[in-house]
Amino acid sequence: MLPEPAYSLSRYALDHLLLREATLRGAELRVEAAKPGETPTVLAHGRQATARAGERLFGFKAHFQGPVDDAVELFFFRGCYVGVSSVEKQVTNVCGLAPERLLRGCGFAPEALFSEPLRDRVAPLERAMEWLITGPLVFRDEFKSRTRVYLAGDALGFVDPFTGSGVLAALLTGRLAGQAAARGYSVEEHQGACRRVLGRQYSVASLLRQLLGAGLAEKLAAFVPGCMLYRMTRPAV
Repeated sequence: MLPEPAYSLSRYALDHLLLREATLRGAELRVEAAKPGETPTVLAHGRQATARAGERLFGFKAHFQGPVDDAVELFFFRGCYVGVSSVEKQVTNVCGLAPERLLRGCGFAPEALFSEPLRDRVAPLERAMEWLITGPLVFRDEFKSRTRVYLAGDALGFVDPFTGSGVLAALLTGRLAGQAAARGYSVEEHQGACRRVLGRQYSVASLLRQLLGAGLAEKLAAFVPGCMLYRMTRPAV
């Protein structure tokens, strides 16, 4: 059990709320390409990383309609993991990661990979959209940039989605990037601030990823309190 209640939002809803709040506070929305060098630039989209074909990881997600509850469930199987949780408007979000070789083997149809417990979980639900598939996903935690821009979110680094804190990390680093650009801090100072906020989280997630790969996660899970695991995979704020 967690000490605080939580409210789950889809990325669509969160992005709309953030954009609306920014414009209400006086921000001007411009849909155009940035021109680095002319003004301080914050880069908060995309993942600037590559991986070897055949060994890559891909993410997938879709919304389902049907019975909902307040649980956040994680399913681990065959080098994949999938999270299931409800979001706004009585919708269930199903998202996960899988190796390229498995997805290619089933024609990039994620449901064909699901384990029996996961198939049972989504059986009462009906998919309400096409699967969104993105990749390759490369885990990084070095907080180093070869460009003279302020990086935030996935452009800065990518942490395991099973920690459930990717959006929080993006919001925090986006705030740090905005402050650094507005106050004229160096890119190195910005990266140092991000490292202090995310360093512990990334280290713990990396260790957990290795345990999952070695098949030890399930054996050790019974000995690690849930609240402790939750705290150690949050950004340091």
